[in-house]
Parts: sequence; C-alpha cells; structure tokens
Amino acid sequence: MAAEGRSERRARDVAAFALAHRNDRDDYDPHLHRELQNPTTDLESLVHILRLGLGTGILAMPQAFARAGVATGVVATVIVAVVVTHCLQVLIRAQYDVCKMRRVAMVPYPEAARIALEQGPRALRPLGKPTPAAIDFFLVTYQLGVCCCYIVFMANSCKKLFDPVFVMPVEMYMLIFLPPIIALNLIKSLKKLAPYSAVANVMAFISICIILYYLLTGQKSVKPIDLWGSPATFPLFFGTIVFALTAVGVVVAVENNMKTPKSFGRPCGVLHIGMTLTTTLFLAVGYFGYIFCGSECSDAITLDLPKETLASAAVLLYALAIFISYALHCYVPVDVLWNTYLSPRLERGGSNLVLWEYCVRVGLCLLTFMLAVSVPRLGLFISLFGALCSSALGFCFPALMEASLAHARPPSSARLLLMLKDVALFVAGIVGLVAGTYTSILGIIMSFTDR
Repeated sequence: MAAEGRSERRARDVAAFALAHRNDRDDYDPHLHRELQNPTTDLESLVHILRLGLGTGILAMPQAFARAGVATGVVATVIVAVVVTHCLQVLIRAQYDVCKMRRVAMVPYPEAARIALEQGPRALRPLGKPTPAAIDFFLVTYQLGVCCCYIVFMANSCKKLFDPVFVMPVEMYMLIFLPPIIALNLIKSLKKLAPYSAVANVMAFISICIILYYLLTGQKSVKPIDLWGSPATFPLFFGTIVFALTAVGVVVAVENNMKTPKSFGRPCGVLHIGMTLTTTLFLAVGYFGYIFCGSECSDAITLDLPKETLASAAVLLYALAIFISYALHCYVPVDVLWNTYLSPRLERGGSNLVLWEYCVRVGLCLLTFMLAVSVPRLGLFISLFGALCSSALGFCFPALMEASLAHARPPSSARLLLMLKDVALFVAGIVGLVAGTYTSILGIIMSFTDR
C-alpha cells in the first residue's frame, strides 16, 4: 500500500511537471490570442502606471520619511521600489506561464494563483482551493482602504481650506461628500469615467508641481534632521511606501489590456519606466517634504502648506482629483463582489439584478464612509492597508506562485536559487504584514487614547 501511495504521488508529480513545462515544447503564445475591444498603447499604459503615483500615498511620504529618517527613507524607498517592481514582474510572468500551460489567452490573478499552487510542493497544494478567495479578500480590502483614505483626505483638505472662515468637524465634511460620492459610484461603465479620470490626472499633476514649488522655495524647518529614524516606527514607513507603490490589481489590469503586452516587462518597458518615474517623484516629495516640515509632518503634505491662494489652489485641485478617482478605485471591489460572488447567486433566485447591484454600490460607499468616520487618521490608515493587503498581494502570493511553478522543473542550482529567493520574498512579506499591521493598529489605538 505504501509503495502504491508513493507511485501515485510520483505519477501526480510527473503529470504536474509535464503540465508546467508544456510551454517548453509548445509554441502557443497567450499574447497572440488575446481579443480586446479597446487595447491600450504603450504610452497609454505608461500613463496608467504613472497615475498610481498620484494618489494619497505620495502626500504621506514626508511623514513616512519622518518615521524612517532621511537616509533610511531614501535607501529603503529605492530598495522597496526595486523589490516591488520585481514582484510585479514575477506575478505577470507566472500568469503568462499558467495561461501557456492551460492554452488560454488570459487567466485572472486569483485563478492563476490557484492553478500555480496546485502544481507546487505537496504541502502547498491544499492551499490552491482557498487561495482565490483569499486574494479576492485582500484585493477588496485594499481597494476599500484606498477609498477610506480618499474620504479622509478630502475632508481634511476642505477643513484646511474653510477653517479660516468657519470651523466645522472633519466628520461633517465627510458627510457632505457622501451623496456626491454615492452618485459618482453609481456610474457602472469605466469608459464613461475615463474622461473624468484624465481631468483628475491633470489636476493632480498641477497640484504636485505647486507642492514641489513650495517645498523647494518655502521656509524650511529649523528642527534637527533625523538621518536613521527608529526601528519602532519603521513598520509604519514600510506600510506607507508599499501602499503607495503596490497597486497590484491596477498593474495586472494594465498589462492584461495592452495592445503589445510583451513590451510591459522589458528592461526599458512600461513597468520599469513607470516605476522609475514614480519612485523618483516619491523620493522628491518625501525628501523635500521632510526637510520642509521636519518631524511634525502631517498625514498629507498639503496640510503643511502655507495659507496662501496658490497653496489653497493646490489643495483644492488635489482634493477634486481624489474625489473623481474614488469611483475608479471602488470599481474593483464592486466587480469582485458582484460578478464573482453575489450576481450568480441572485440570478438563480430570480432577483432584480439591477436593483441589487445599485444596492451593493451604495452599500460599499456607506461602508467606507463609516470606516473613515470611525478612524479619521489618514497616515495610519495608509500604513495599515499597505502593510496588511499590499504585502500579501505584492510579495507573498507572487512568490508562492513562482516557487510552485518552479517546483516542477528538474532539480538544478538555478531552481534552488530561485526558490530560495521566493522564500525570502515570502518571509519579507509576512514580516512586513505582521509588523506593519500591528504597529498601525497600535498607533490607531494610541491616537484615540491621546485625545
């Protein structure tokens, strides 16, 4: 019986090996079989990648540098950016390998992770089935976290602008924004949102230019500069930078919709150029923002700008850009929850699908509003969702996918090094997830007790 069991396991391993390496014997190229109605060009894809850097994360970089120290912040930002870029490449390549072995044009990230894990070591194969649900959970949580951060940022920005005229609690500004946010989120077509997104990009870019102008020409902080920071606050820095750089769902969607996807991961391709420019922008805002405001940086650098007309214009433009972007980020959780879990079940019950979909859209807006009101701490929100979700989506799952696919290859030193690298990435993701989440939650609790 034992020999029979070993033979059966060996047969499964051989089958997994054959499946994983069919692409070595087959010229099937998934990229050539994609059928897209409106594929994006390389330039359009690059614009989408650059747009990732124009969220609330970049405005929190000065505070992140204050937590990590200038020297640590610069070095760690570059290292994290390199690792994140590599992990995104790993994820895209693993998806491509899964598509090739299954001879299909495209496989979603959660399903690709399941297939990859089922080809991996025996200990990981049971994880294949629950993995898609776990990835969906992290995707939905991350995107809803972004939406929460957007509500908090818009409310804080308006409070900064209108406090000289009349003082009102930040929660009231959140309530004022709720109806227009709900109305915007009822637009179901991304194509209809595209023109508004283009306008938002222009407003955000103009605002960033104004912010950099004040950081470079304004009066700098006289407090001493911290070069190395503290190990106790470094997890908050890690959560912030990972939150800002690791938009896995958007990056995968960009690659999946490219007209020439092979140019995405080339050395001078869309991903590398986009991440290089984005990282440079992050370094500039983080470094000069910390020099400008010192250790007392606010959750967003716009809150530290002087009360002048030009600075107020920058705050207003960025707040409007974030408002428009809310619906785009909420599209992902609506798509995952509705199309994957709710719609198939309601359809079998003969329910009114249109009404239920609108209820889901309104419900998600109300959920993000209640979370934002409960914990209106933008910097801690960013660190929490970055550490919790981005570490898992951007580090852990891509490493598991690559290691599982590599497991079926013949033993070699190259395979051993690859799997050791993936183990290191997975461990780094877990450490960042646990430490960053714990530190962020502790910071949120302390922020309430210090009231």
